[in-house]
Amino acid sequence: MGKGQAKVIKRSHLVERFEKYHIKNSPSDYYHNMRIFEALYQQARRLHILPLKDPLEGIDVDIRIARGLNVQKPA
Repeated sequence: MGKGQAKVIKRSHLVERFEKYHIKNSPSDYYHNMRIFEALYQQARRLHILPLKDPLEGIDVDIRIARGLNVQKPA
């Protein structure tokens, strides 16, 4: 494997189990999550992704996705 190449994890089911366990057993940290959010927001601004030129562009797609996700099963 050359320099800078990522190694593929072949036992992904073990990684998924670890991640689920870690998420379930780790307390949520509001301030840590806000630091992550701020870093992602600043990165988006540096890449000129935010602020959006037209904030309503693609809103119809967002609404369709939201409707699909918010469907409730009958009781």
